[in-house]
Amino acid sequence: MAASDDYLIDLLVDMGFVTHDQVDAIRPKTDETGEGIVDTLVAEKSLTRTQVAQAKAAHFNAEFVNLSEMRIGDEVIGAVPRNVAKKYNAVPVYATEDSVSIALSDPSDLETIDALQHLLNRNVAVLVASPDDIESSLNRYYGRADDSVSKMIQDITEGEVEIGTLGKLEDAESDGGTVDADAPIIKLVNGMIIEAYRLRASDIHLEPLEKRFRVRYRIDGICHEIKSPPKRLQASIVSRLKIMSNMSIAERRIPQDGRIQCNVGNKVIDLRVSCLPTNHGESIVMRILDKEGLRLGLAELGFFTDDQQTFERLISLPDGILLVTGPTGSGKTTTLYSCLNYINRPDRKIITVEDPVEYQLAGINQVQVNEAIGFSFAYALRSMLRQAPNVIMLGEIRDMETATIAINASLTGHLVFSTLHTNDAPSAVTRLIDIGIKPFLVASSARALMAQRLVRKICKKCGQPYMPPETELKALHIDAAMAASAKFTKGKGCADCNKTGCRGRFGIFEIFLIDDEARKLIYEKVSSSVLRVRAREAGMRTLREDGTRKVVAGLTTAEEVIRATVGDVD
Repeated sequence: MAASDDYLIDLLVDMGFVTHDQVDAIRPKTDETGEGIVDTLVAEKSLTRTQVAQAKAAHFNAEFVNLSEMRIGDEVIGAVPRNVAKKYNAVPVYATEDSVSIALSDPSDLETIDALQHLLNRNVAVLVASPDDIESSLNRYYGRADDSVSKMIQDITEGEVEIGTLGKLEDAESDGGTVDADAPIIKLVNGMIIEAYRLRASDIHLEPLEKRFRVRYRIDGICHEIKSPPKRLQASIVSRLKIMSNMSIAERRIPQDGRIQCNVGNKVIDLRVSCLPTNHGESIVMRILDKEGLRLGLAELGFFTDDQQTFERLISLPDGILLVTGPTGSGKTTTLYSCLNYINRPDRKIITVEDPVEYQLAGINQVQVNEAIGFSFAYALRSMLRQAPNVIMLGEIRDMETATIAINASLTGHLVFSTLHTNDAPSAVTRLIDIGIKPFLVASSARALMAQRLVRKICKKCGQPYMPPETELKALHIDAAMAASAKFTKGKGCADCNKTGCRGRFGIFEIFLIDDEARKLIYEKVSSSVLRVRAREAGMRTLREDGTRKVVAGLTTAEEVIRATVGDVD
C-alpha cells in the first residue's frame, strides 16, 4: 500500500500540505504496521482528507469542488437515483439531457465510473470532493440511510426502536418540556415532510380508516399511497402535527387550521395544515406551498404563443375585471400570481385580498381577511380602495357584496383579478348574475373570462413516440390527417419521474373575450349555452380543443386531456 502512495506523497509535498521531514518521520511506523503513509498522516491529523482529495484532483487533472458551498438543484439531484448515489458515494453536481458531472472522492476508481456510466446511461464527467463533503451532501440531498419513511415505519412496526415515550409526547410538549429530536414519532413526521417535498408532492394526506392509518402524497395531481404507519401510532402522529402547527391538541371535536414552517436542505418551506374530525379519528391534510411555482412566466403556465399574446394584452389593460374559473386545485391562484409578477412595476400600486395569504410577493401589498373579527373580503375591499391602487387581486368572489364592490372598482378605473368556481368560462357570467349582480354591470365591467385545468407534462427523460388508441383520437376529434403530422409522445417511466412517465403539470385554457355582441347577450340575460355558442363563433377554443393542440404537439397525452375535460357540445 505504501508503494501506491508514492505519487500522492510527492504531490502532497509539492503542494505544501506536508513536508519531507513529516513523511520521513512516519515511514518507520508504517513499515511496522503495513498501513499507507497517507492514511497514517490522515489518522494522526498531519493531513486532512480534503487535502488528499485536492492532490488526487490535481494528479488526474480533475476539478475539485467544495460541495458545502454549493446549492444543487432538485432537477440535478433527480438525475442520480438515491440508491445509486448512496452505493457509489457519488453526488451529481451538474446535469444535462445526455451527461452528468459527478463528485467522487477518488477519481482513480474506474470501476465506479464505469458502473455509473452504465446505470445512468449518460456520459459521466468526474469532479473531486472530500469524502466528508460527499457524505454530508448525500445526507443533505438524499436523506440519511436510516431516515427513509418506509424504513422508520418498518422499525417501529417490528419493535426495533423504543416507543415508550410515544404516549407522553403530548404531555411533554404541552407542559413546556422538551422531547428528544430523535424520538421515533418526531423523526417519522419530519421524514414524511422531507420525503414528500423531495418527491415534488403538493399535499400530504393522513387519513384515519377503520383498521389502518393511510398516508398518501399528491404528486402532479395524482394521489400515491406510501407504506402506512401502524394504526396504534395514529393519535401520536396527529398530536405531533397539531403541536407543530400551533393547534389545540385538547380539541378533537371541531376542524382546525394551522401552518408549519420548516427547513429542507437550504430551503424554507411552508405547509398549510387542515385538521378535520372523522368517524375514525382526525384527518390531516398538509398543503406544501411551493414558492418556486410563483416565479413561472406565462409561457411556463402552458400558454401557446397566440394565447399568451392575448393574455398579456388583457392583463395590461388599465381597468375592467378578469375572472379565472375552474375547480379547486386547477391552478387559478398560480395563474393570478404569475399575472401580478408580470405587471408588477414601480409605477403601479398592487393590493391583494386573500384568505389566507399563502405566498409573500415582493413589491405587492397583501391583506389577509379575518372573519373572526369581522374583517371580511367586502370590508377589506372597501378599505383598500381608499389606498388608491391601480391593480386589485381578490382571492375569490364568494357573495353579492364582494362581487358588487369588485365590479364597481373595475368600473372606476381599477384593474381587478379574481377567481370563481365554475366549470367553464361562459358560466362565470351566469354565476355572477345568480349571485345578484345586475346583468348590465357584468356586461360593462368584464373584459375576459378564462377557464383552466391542469394536465400532467410528459417526462423529458423517458418520453417516447406512441400512437393513442382510436377511442382517444375520436374523443379529441383528431382525424387521420392531424394524426399523421402529430408528435404523439408518452413517458415509459424512469427514476426522474418516479416511474409515472409524467413530471410536472401545465395548464390548458379557454379564453372568452367579451366583445360588443357578447355584452348585448349578457345584458339580455341569455343562458350560458347561448353565450358559449357566441364565444365559439368569436374564436374561443374550448379546454378540450386547447388540450388537443398540446397532445398533437407532444406535450401531454390524450388520456390526460380526456380525464381533465368534458366533451365539447356541438
